[in-house]
Amino acid sequence: MEKDMVVVVVLLMLLAIVLIASMLARLYRKAGPHEALIVYGRRGTRIVKGRGTVIWPVVETYKSLSLELMSFDVAPQQDLYTRQGVAVTVEAVAQIKVKSDPESIQTAAEQFLTKTDQEREGLIRLVMEGHLRGIIGQLTVEEIVKQPEMVGDRMRSTCADDMNKMGLEVISFTIKEVRDKNEYISNMGRPDVARIKRDADVAAAEAERDTAIKRAEATRAAAVATAQATQERVLAETLSQAKQAEATRDLEIKKANYKETAQKQQATADKAYEIQTNIMQQQVIAEQVKIQQVQKEHEVAVQDAEIQRRERELIATVLKPAEVERRRIETLAEAEKSKLVMEADGHAAAIRAQGEAEAEIIFKKGDAEARAMNVKAEAYQEYNQAAVVDKLITGLPEIMRALAAPLANVDKITIVSTGDGHAAGMNKITGDMTAMAAQIPALFETLSGMKMSELFAKVRQIGDKPKAPEESGKG
Repeated sequence: MEKDMVVVVVLLMLLAIVLIASMLARLYRKAGPHEALIVYGRRGTRIVKGRGTVIWPVVETYKSLSLELMSFDVAPQQDLYTRQGVAVTVEAVAQIKVKSDPESIQTAAEQFLTKTDQEREGLIRLVMEGHLRGIIGQLTVEEIVKQPEMVGDRMRSTCADDMNKMGLEVISFTIKEVRDKNEYISNMGRPDVARIKRDADVAAAEAERDTAIKRAEATRAAAVATAQATQERVLAETLSQAKQAEATRDLEIKKANYKETAQKQQATADKAYEIQTNIMQQQVIAEQVKIQQVQKEHEVAVQDAEIQRRERELIATVLKPAEVERRRIETLAEAEKSKLVMEADGHAAAIRAQGEAEAEIIFKKGDAEARAMNVKAEAYQEYNQAAVVDKLITGLPEIMRALAAPLANVDKITIVSTGDGHAAGMNKITGDMTAMAAQIPALFETLSGMKMSELFAKVRQIGDKPKAPEESGKG
């Protein structure tokens, strides 16, 4: 019985230990490397990061605060205005996280622990968009487009204080896209494109010029090499012909010597018994042989002269023209090189000067024509029919003055009145002037082709509105 009781006690103790261990396991909470546990209750608020702690029920509780990196877009709905007043739309990506020190974790817990992820990101996005608007207003479009890293650095430094107050830090801020509705950004690169195209055209012209120069130099080198080869060939042929002539000359001399010896031996053998008789004949033969030798020597001298003549002829007909031709080809190659260089430089300068002159002429001509058309249009609008009538009426005194001008030049008038009728004396003169003035309307009607009554009828009174085209047509 006692043994059974001991076993039961041991089992109960083990069971109690297991229950206590399981209960403690439920009460023990561990914080991973990506989060921090904010424990608050009877013992106050404490932060658990990278370790575990026992949270006693009823008297304590906890909440988890994520330390992971938060990534969200920063894209203000309204247009942002640059320092130049250009409206742009900027889209960026921000990487933000809670700082790892206990003070920042506690600050972030105070700010965001009861808010959802969407609410937390909304608050942070408002702060980021406000700072982004201020930074964009201090920069030009060119700086924003060409130096996005500078914009990101300014955002991180500007937002640092506000983020610290929330226990956060900006890991990175990257500009994704910059757009504008007025095509300012797309037009910004056109001058560079035009400059690059111009440099490419200049480089192509210079390459063509260098190619032409190299081609001319190669042609000249080939011509020089050809001339040298021809000269060497002519010299070799001349030396060969001279050697052949010397060999022919030596052969002829040896043949003559052999023939002379043979004749002497034959004469000695055949005419031995006639030695005395043939002494004179032998002398004659000897003289003939001498004469032949002289002739042969003369022929050899003639052959030498012919060989020298042939050498001079070859030099004059082959070597000299080849040297002249070589010099002519070199001169032509140098001239062609200078011509190509001058044409390439002149062509590029002419294209630039012609383009600038044509653009200036077209601009001035268009401006002058526009000004002339504006003046003409204003004159046509203001010069109506009433102006024509006004010109005619204001011209009447001038006409009358011209008619009375002859009378003004008369110093004295003698009037002889017969007393016949009323048109006598001074009345006759004034009556004639009145009759002349009465003919002026008829003169205007003849010149204008319209009656004075019709012309005055078309002049509308002050305050009258002009009739519509249909009503005036019907009237």
